Amino acid sequence: MKIGFGAPVAGAWASPENLGYFAGRAEELGYDSLWAFHRLLIPADKSKMAPVYHSVLDPIGALTFAAARTSRIRLGVALVNLPFVSPAYLAKQAATLDVLSGGRFDLGLGTGWQSEEFVASGVSMERRGARAEDFLAALHTLWADEVSSYDGEFYTVPPSRMAPKPVRKPGPPVLLGGAVDAALKRAGRLAAGWMSRSATDLTKIHEQIGIVRDAAEEAGKDPDAVRVVVRGVVRAGQEARDDSGERKRLSGSYEQIREDAAWLGELGVTELYYDLNWDPLVGSPDVTTESATERAKEILEALAP
Repeated sequence: MKIGFGAPVAGAWASPENLGYFAGRAEELGYDSLWAFHRLLIPADKSKMAPVYHSVLDPIGALTFAAARTSRIRLGVALVNLPFVSPAYLAKQAATLDVLSGGRFDLGLGTGWQSEEFVASGVSMERRGARAEDFLAALHTLWADEVSSYDGEFYTVPPSRMAPKPVRKPGPPVLLGGAVDAALKRAGRLAAGWMSRSATDLTKIHEQIGIVRDAAEEAGKDPDAVRVVVRGVVRAGQEARDDSGERKRLSGSYEQIREDAAWLGELGVTELYYDLNWDPLVGSPDVTTESATERAKEILEALAP
C-alpha cells in the first residue's frame, strides 16, 4: 500500500513557506503522494463548519506551487467539486498541471454538498450524479481527442482543439468520491478509482470497497486494478473515540497509527495519505503557525514510509 501526505492547504500551517517545505520534505522521506482539497465558501456563521474549512487554499494553485518544488512525488486533489467549475476550464487547468509536473497529477472529483457554494456558482443541487457522468465525458474528449466534441445534457463542447494535451494518456487518472451506493458504483464503472471522505467509518470501509470493485467487474474492468485512496484523518498522540467508545482508527500512538495503516492495506486500500489539515492543532486557523508547523513536522517525520 502506498503512503501519501496531505499538503498544508488549510488553517494556520497553510503558508507559502510550509507548502514548499512539506512538499519537498515529503518527497525526500519517500512519501508517494501529496494531496490538496477544494473548498470555495463557508456559511457566514463559521460555527456550523469544522475548523479545517475556515481558510483553504485553492487546490490546483497549491499543487502547481508544490510541483515546482518537487520532481517525483505524485500530486493529487481530493477532490474538486465538479458542479462549481466547467469541464473545459478544469480540463485546461489539469492538463497544465500535468504538463508542468511531468505527468504527476491525479484528479479527484466529487459532486459537492455545501448549499452556499451551489448558489454562488449558479448551479442546482439536483441530479448531481447525472451531471458527474456528463462532466467525465466532456473531460475525456478535451484531453484525448485531437478535435474535441461533446453534446450532453449539462455540458457542450463545440468542435474545437485543446492544447497542450496532458502528459498522461488519455489524461490524468480520475478518481471519484462519494459515499452512497450510486456514487460508489459510478466510481467503479467510470473512474480509475474511489476516494473516501474525511467522515468515512474505516471499520466499514471494506463494504464500500466491495461495492466499488463489484461495479468495476460488472463493467468489464479488472476490479483489482481499481484504486482505493483513503484520506487518513490522523489524531497523533490522542485516542479519539467513536460513539460506542471504541478508539478511532489512525488515532493514538505512532505505533497504533502504523498498525491501522497496515490493517487498511489488508482490507483492500491501495493508497493512504495522512492528512493533518483535519487535526485542529494543525489545520485550524485559530492556532499559531509556529505550533501547527512544529507538530506537523514531527508527525511527517514519525510516520514516514
